[in-house]
Amino acid sequence: MSERTTCAVIGGGPAGMVLGLLLARAGVEVTVLEKHADFLRDFRGDTVHPTTLRLLDELGLRERFAALPQSKVRSVSFPLGDGRSVTLADFRRLRGQPHPYIAMVPQWDLLNLLAEAGRAEPSFTLRMSTEVTGLLHDSDTVTGVRYLDPEGPGELRADLTVACDGRWSAARGQAGLEPREFPVNIDVWWFKVPTEGAIAPSLLPRTGRGKMLAAIPREGYLQIGYLGPKGSDARLRRRGVEALRHDVAELLPELADSVHAIGSMDDVKHLDVRINRLRRWHTKGLLCIGDAAHAMSPIGGVGINLAVQDAVAAATLLAGPLLEHRVTERHLAAVRRRRLLPTVVTQSLQRLLHRGFVGPVLHGRIAAPPKVPLTLLRLLPRLSAVPAYLIGVGVRPERAPGFARRASV
Repeated sequence: MSERTTCAVIGGGPAGMVLGLLLARAGVEVTVLEKHADFLRDFRGDTVHPTTLRLLDELGLRERFAALPQSKVRSVSFPLGDGRSVTLADFRRLRGQPHPYIAMVPQWDLLNLLAEAGRAEPSFTLRMSTEVTGLLHDSDTVTGVRYLDPEGPGELRADLTVACDGRWSAARGQAGLEPREFPVNIDVWWFKVPTEGAIAPSLLPRTGRGKMLAAIPREGYLQIGYLGPKGSDARLRRRGVEALRHDVAELLPELADSVHAIGSMDDVKHLDVRINRLRRWHTKGLLCIGDAAHAMSPIGGVGINLAVQDAVAAATLLAGPLLEHRVTERHLAAVRRRRLLPTVVTQSLQRLLHRGFVGPVLHGRIAAPPKVPLTLLRLLPRLSAVPAYLIGVGVRPERAPGFARRASV
């Protein structure tokens, strides 16, 4: 069975859904292919940053997003050990941002919202339970995809195929695009610990010699990111759940009575942290964006924001050529040129944090952040706006193109 569309988008994550919605609002015929039957998956990136919140406003989705269950993180704080704490990043200091906070929203709720908005556009198609199994070629040009859905195999031909299928992108590999891998010295394990009563609207990083975690406030629980040296998953699991509970209670004593909720190591999900980047984000007929083009560390939770910004830039630059059915390599290269600086700056900062702070903590060389920046932030609280801007806004934030904007309803 062979079909045709103008733009085939592989992957229904944040980048794929935003790209599909924006292109459809330009009148481009777009088909998003998502291999799963729904969006329900735990421990996907749930951070919605101020620039993404502003984008949702511009798309007319403010009220619908506000109705989703969410918690609002307004700062990142670190305890000084004497009952005081220092604010590392204060999102309330972000000037010009209508939403000076990070919204913690289950990613499936955000994706369902974007899917609902997309279905209101006549040229938008979302196909769930549809796994892309290969790329179609005409000589050296990608001309669409092969897929498998509940009715069997099929082919979808397209003027442009966009790979939004994540850090392990199969489409990227099939196109012969290999990312440059940067050294990473950490991995992360995700799990939940329930809480009672109100939780302070702050990210809660905690460190000890050889130990580190970040606690993200959610509705009724904390989502814990436990950091450890790269390649130590087997060792962590051999230590067992009781040792993990002890580490969490030591770093977050207020959870000492709740850590038993970590039932077994089966409740602990390992993330193989990668930082990589494609030298070229495209080949003829195919473009990679989001994690398919540049995998990010979870430090700062900026991966979703970068992916969404990629999607906005791609839609802005490609909608016109797609409507005229004349997308060239020059158009595809323009997306990389526009998004390369924010990608490089963000990854460079993450690698610096890995080398200068996170790695030394996990290898027992230090037990806390360096004193000089902590002292500066304590004495000059306004400086907390700088990391807040880098995390919450980033380099070269994108705005919704005029063709995609709608009044909020």
